[in-house]
Amino acid sequence: MKDWDLRKLQILRALHDTGTVTAAAGVLRMTPSAVSQQLAALSKQVGTPVIEARGRGVRLTGAAHLLLRHSEIVFAQLERAGAEIDGWAQGEAGVVRVGTIATAITRLVVPAAALLRRSSPGITMSVREAEAAEAYEQLAAGDVDLALSLAVDAPTARDPRFVLFPLLTDPLDIALPPGHPLAAAPAPRLAQLAEEPWIFGSRGPWRDLTLAACADAGFVPEQAHAATDWPAIFSLVAAGMGIALVPRMATAGGLRQEVVVRALEADRPRRRIVGAVRGGAQDAPLLRRMLDTLRQAADLDPLYSTTERSIQ
Repeated sequence: MKDWDLRKLQILRALHDTGTVTAAAGVLRMTPSAVSQQLAALSKQVGTPVIEARGRGVRLTGAAHLLLRHSEIVFAQLERAGAEIDGWAQGEAGVVRVGTIATAITRLVVPAAALLRRSSPGITMSVREAEAAEAYEQLAAGDVDLALSLAVDAPTARDPRFVLFPLLTDPLDIALPPGHPLAAAPAPRLAQLAEEPWIFGSRGPWRDLTLAACADAGFVPEQAHAATDWPAIFSLVAAGMGIALVPRMATAGGLRQEVVVRALEADRPRRRIVGAVRGGAQDAPLLRRMLDTLRQAADLDPLYSTTERSIQ
């Protein structure tokens, strides 16, 4: 493969556009002799002349016109590449790889993608679903550029590997089977459910959040079933086998099972969703634009609190 010199091709194009070596030299801010030397070198590289004498001037050969035809494609592609690079540098173009917990996909990622299509169509997301802790592991390994996960599972603020950005406070509601005595109660409280059979995971952040919320209400829940998959949890609740705390984001797409979900306005249990990037990447324009868009998506629904921006 020939080692093409773009500068020589630009000189050939200038000669084609201006018609004379002298005019081409003026456009390129070169001397006519330098233009002639570069064209001679291009002819040598190609293996056939690219110019030939015509009266007192020169004209392009058939080989030169063939070369220019391909060169214009190259120049156009380079212009597009330059425009994309400029967009990337300004945070207006590029691909952001997002590792995210499942419940954030419907509530944050999809709305953010819709906002980007309107405001920054040059930015796209590549989404990887992950468990809460796994999202941070993917970020540390360089597999994703941005992690969306739980603050309860986040590294500490002293961890230099990551910079955290609060995004959303997600209320925890109570999922009850149809016909439950509190299904139609005006203001259910967690303490009223102390004797119920509970459904939550054997380990992980959701177990911790459930135990903490119940502890704040003054009791230790009896774990009747261990499950972490939300469809499975809702199925168990719908079958009357127990109750569960559920994040409001888990019901954002609607429920397939017949389950009654009630807000706990008096107790106000909640979880915090954060974005995280690797330390040093927080000022990258593309990631800044993405985080700003995620904040806009978080603010779209008044059922979610976005006023609490500090990470506890």
